[in-house]
Amino acid sequence: MPELFQRIEVALLETEPTAKCGLAASLYLDWRKGGLVVHGRSPILPIDDAGRPEEPTLVDPRQLERRSVATESGRIKLLHAFAHIEFNAINIALDAAYRFRQMPSQYIDDWLRVASEEASHFQLLEQTLRERGSHYGAYPAHRGLWDMVCKTRHDALHRMAMVPRVMEARGLDVTPMMIKKFRQADDDAAVAILEQIYRDEIDHVRIGNHWYQQLCDQQGVDAETMFRALIDQYMGGKLRGPFNWPARIEAGFKAAELSALEQGL
Repeated sequence: MPELFQRIEVALLETEPTAKCGLAASLYLDWRKGGLVVHGRSPILPIDDAGRPEEPTLVDPRQLERRSVATESGRIKLLHAFAHIEFNAINIALDAAYRFRQMPSQYIDDWLRVASEEASHFQLLEQTLRERGSHYGAYPAHRGLWDMVCKTRHDALHRMAMVPRVMEARGLDVTPMMIKKFRQADDDAAVAILEQIYRDEIDHVRIGNHWYQQLCDQQGVDAETMFRALIDQYMGGKLRGPFNWPARIEAGFKAAELSALEQGL
């Protein structure tokens, strides 16, 4: 019977996007069916670079041009940016399951499901890019999300705080405005995809919130105090706003915490 973490490692290191999506989807299905054994004896690789295609070229975020929905070209570039986020999100979810092997089986179940759903998001975006005469890799992108994954690979609590609760939660703040702009441009296809991603991402952030709280409880630390300390450590005390309160509360943030965080912006 195939071993779980070896299978995840294969998916993480796969460079071809379609193949990676297929591996992520089959991993979750096989896990749910009980078709994978867990022994965890294989070494945990650091994985400074998860598997990705040679393109897009990765650049400093400050080198990326501003993109507008006013033109078809601008909308394609924006959708490409979303595709890059979702491709990274596949690797991020896989790494969460792969790296922190002390976590319970429900944690594995959650993150393998997230990886499968992120793969579906990526495929929807890649399909619409191709229908518009483009493809994933056509434009430069950055590796900010994966950099934070690498910085937090030593500690599951740090990972749950900084990736779902910071990096991915930021998507809950900005995606509704992007949906509004695509709707104003009468781009119904893009709106439908982004609305599905937005709904699913609320649940993904909720999963991160749940496991962050669980880890804080296990370690006997106050979750809000720890989060502020980690924001100082990894972000220089700076957290971008404003916040989408309804989505963040649905995703497990508390109103008192959001208020305190906004006051510290």
